[in-house]
Amino acid sequence: MWRLRYDRAQGRAPLRAVLAAYLGVPPARVELAAGPHGRPVLAAGLDDALGFNWSHSGAQAFLAVARGLAPGIDLERVRPRPHALEIARRYFAPAEADWLAALPDAARDAAFLRLWTAKEAVLKALGRGLAFGLHRLEIGLDDGTPRLRRLESQRPADWQLHAVPADDGHVAALAWHGGPRRIVLRPLAGP
Repeated sequence: MWRLRYDRAQGRAPLRAVLAAYLGVPPARVELAAGPHGRPVLAAGLDDALGFNWSHSGAQAFLAVARGLAPGIDLERVRPRPHALEIARRYFAPAEADWLAALPDAARDAAFLRLWTAKEAVLKALGRGLAFGLHRLEIGLDDGTPRLRRLESQRPADWQLHAVPADDGHVAALAWHGGPRRIVLRPLAGP
């Protein structure tokens, strides 16, 4: 996994640069296509076994790359979320909304972001994104560590879900379907 400095003007150049290094080709040869639900994938013929996902917020980005699986990563900037509980009650699983409601107001925004990034990481690894429905999976954070408790039509035990260390201004999570793997976080200045 890579941590990158990101500037919106760069577009997908940082993503292409890292993928090019894995593929052993110049960045201009890295072609991306849309998967069945819009998830970016490598174009046919490049490397069917190389899975990736990226997320950026502000001047920071994370890029997860793995062979033989499709990782999902989400990164969000910490900021006040005055409607966090309202959003959770409307879109999250009832147990998650109830858990958030029981927290002190001062802790709610951070907990909401930890839930949100974990949910989005799973949905991105699933290849479905938010359109799948945030209520169709349930994340537990009772001890601060994200745990997948329920995922419609899937066995949660078959999934890995991890909080990713980010700076004080961001929250991130990484997920994939499959067995445990070693996560290595590498900094990259950016192209």
